[in-house]
Amino acid sequence: MARSNGFGILSQAHGAVLSSTIGISVGITSTVMTVFGLFLIPISEEFGWTRSSVAVVLPILAITSALIYPVIGHLADRYGSRIVVLLGSILFAASVALVSQVKGLFQFYAVYTLIGITGSVLGPIIFTKVIAGWFNKNRGFYLGMVSGVGNGVGSTVMPLIVAALMAEYGWRGAYQGIGLIILCLGIPVLYFLLRDPPPLEISEVTPDGESAVGYSFSQARKTKAFWMIILAIPLCAGCMMAVFIHVVPMLLDRGFPVGQATTVLATFALVTVAGQICAGWLLDRLANPRVVAPLFLVAMLGIPLLEFSDSYPVLLLSAAMMGIGLGTEFGLLPYSISRYFGLKSYGAISGVMYSAVAMTTGFLPVLMDVVFDLSGSYQIAMVAITAGMLVGSLLVAFLPPFSAVMKKTSAEKTALHLGDLADEKSMSL
Repeated sequence: MARSNGFGILSQAHGAVLSSTIGISVGITSTVMTVFGLFLIPISEEFGWTRSSVAVVLPILAITSALIYPVIGHLADRYGSRIVVLLGSILFAASVALVSQVKGLFQFYAVYTLIGITGSVLGPIIFTKVIAGWFNKNRGFYLGMVSGVGNGVGSTVMPLIVAALMAEYGWRGAYQGIGLIILCLGIPVLYFLLRDPPPLEISEVTPDGESAVGYSFSQARKTKAFWMIILAIPLCAGCMMAVFIHVVPMLLDRGFPVGQATTVLATFALVTVAGQICAGWLLDRLANPRVVAPLFLVAMLGIPLLEFSDSYPVLLLSAAMMGIGLGTEFGLLPYSISRYFGLKSYGAISGVMYSAVAMTTGFLPVLMDVVFDLSGSYQIAMVAITAGMLVGSLLVAFLPPFSAVMKKTSAEKTALHLGDLADEKSMSL
């Protein structure tokens, strides 16, 4: 029987789903990254800063997140996810509100560094760790739903809220409002509904039904699967995010009206949400990462359609194709970590994996703009991105089945156990 969370309606597992979804929806992606463009012009105009100097905070966030993700994962493994996410959320809300008090560029960068440190707590690592611990049979579906719906709803609603706050209270008041939303919506829900999953020995089994707590981080990084994942997923995610961020500028440069350009972008975003859920559902049923490799190729084929087509319906099709790929990438990563390496050190392993994702998604868009500045177009960058997607797709196509790695884990544990028994017997003699 599922344990209650105190509300009598939701089990602890489904309470974790709801709270994790809301936690992600008020996380750093929705409340900071997605709405940054709304603050760019008013901040630069008030202080007289160039837009590029204001935008420096984006790579600051990428670097900070990449450095802090492994720390957060380790803390969650050691002390539990709930306490880490609650303390981090309070600090994150305060950091976002603190932007309203900046008076100089150095202060601006310093506060965004704090946002990167504290906001990484409300990122994918802790919430996917919690969901992976609560669910085994339908793990992929729930991982996809929590991340997909959380990011999708947050990234859709927060810009509307921020625009309204800015119209009424200015950009400083908007930052304070975001902090209050995180504090008053996110933290109470997380406090009452988010619970750590049961002990690993009870909750974690392989797809074949064998007990397998999993690898430590040092064991995981010695496997071929670890390096194939850390190369494939960050590469593909960085490529797709670079395109996503530049959809509107690319289409405006080619003369499309802003309404059509934003509709193409919205199609990309919405299909990404659906793709993440569908990829998780597919992985649950087929239990092999290779089955989603064709979806990466679908995304790759969408890139030249976006670059070279002048047909609006074709542009919508290309956005949907790339959304399928981006959603699959985000859905495959946490599922693969939990199935290949178990949950013993999920936080530490995923921390390193998501650090690599943070770096590629933070810097590849910037490199795309560098290419534009040097060549006057995005064509060279789009060719390179297509090549990157091809490499990532091939790596995913050659990933080993999940069961192969977990069976090896079980076999190694059995060998270690027999070795311990032999040592004990020799000592008794």
